[in-house]
Amino acid sequence: MEIREQKALEIAAKSKLTRKGDTWLVPSQAGPKKYTVDPNPQEPHCTCPDFEARQLRCKHIFAVEYTIEREQTADGQTIVTESVRVTQKTYTQDWPAYNKAQTNEKAHFLAFLYELCSNVEEPVQTFGRPRLPLADIIFSATFKTYSTVSGRRLMSDLRDAKAKGYLSKMPSYNSLFDYLNMASLTPYLKQLIAESSLPLKSIETDFAVDSSGFSTTSYVRWFDVKYGGNEDWHDWIKMHLMCGTSTHIVTSVELSRARAHDSPYYKPLVDATAKSGFNMQEVSADKAYISEDNLRATVAHGATPYIPFKSNITAVSGNKKKDELWKKLFHFYSFKREEFLAHYHKRSNVETTFSMIKAKFGERLRSKTETAQINEALCKVLCHNLCVVIQSMYELGVDPTFGVAAA
Repeated sequence: MEIREQKALEIAAKSKLTRKGDTWLVPSQAGPKKYTVDPNPQEPHCTCPDFEARQLRCKHIFAVEYTIEREQTADGQTIVTESVRVTQKTYTQDWPAYNKAQTNEKAHFLAFLYELCSNVEEPVQTFGRPRLPLADIIFSATFKTYSTVSGRRLMSDLRDAKAKGYLSKMPSYNSLFDYLNMASLTPYLKQLIAESSLPLKSIETDFAVDSSGFSTTSYVRWFDVKYGGNEDWHDWIKMHLMCGTSTHIVTSVELSRARAHDSPYYKPLVDATAKSGFNMQEVSADKAYISEDNLRATVAHGATPYIPFKSNITAVSGNKKKDELWKKLFHFYSFKREEFLAHYHKRSNVETTFSMIKAKFGERLRSKTETAQINEALCKVLCHNLCVVIQSMYELGVDPTFGVAAA
């Protein structure tokens, strides 16, 4: 459960939420303010700064959803209401396989990370002081992210890694921070993320796309227009990714500024996944990604897009007549809604993927500069992928092999 949901439980338990027609008034935890929440299942909305900035469910929306699930009358009688949250299918856990994966994860992680980094082609250095091998840089930066400790406390782990042959040269913690700030490191990390997903190529055919924010150590000043006050909020960067819905492996990833629109990142994610050789059959995404270009990009790779249409969209937009693909998918969404939603709700797996990454490797980026923050976020995804591959070894019998990386 992410931190916003935990805070929502506190609000639902300790605060008075007032219903006004189809909306709710939810008190702020930080002061006397109240926010208006519309818990529409398809397009929930809140007037708080968190929702306005992220356009994702905030703690106030979660609190209303928890309140709607169960309400009580004045005499104490319990009334069970229809929940606005989608009921998720539960799965049994193979505990013996899970336990083996967890108890052996670190050893496998280091071995797989070394194998991936060994395939990185060393760029030619024509001037300047001799630098550390690129493989050692990526290994050390990713290992730091996996360990979740500071650069100084990582040094003893790196000495052990060097003794085992995973490093050719031992970096200092200051050098590690400097190298993480190199823009040239970003394409290598993206390539390794793609390569780390390849062992599950034969398993994943259905995919989902979404974005989520990772907070940084810097602040932005937020002016609350409604209540007239300045507030300091952590700035963040937005991660856009595509993942498989069976194992939650990340096949492609892009980073952007906090308020960048989601839709333009859809096609690069789909193209990158197809380029890796995945046999895409379905791609699910929320209505922020609906556009003709995105639909065509999905179909061009032999997959069916399951992206819901916004309420103000029809088969004809203005004076422009939509193409046959648009009309076909619009009518499928309109007249076979139940069948459409059965496929579309696989999209919830991408939220699970983000939750896995943030729960295990942290939802905050420690780096100071934007370039280092991007590289740190990519390291989190690479760590996640290797952990997913290790889990799949024990639960699905996958035999991980990694090809030569083309940087």
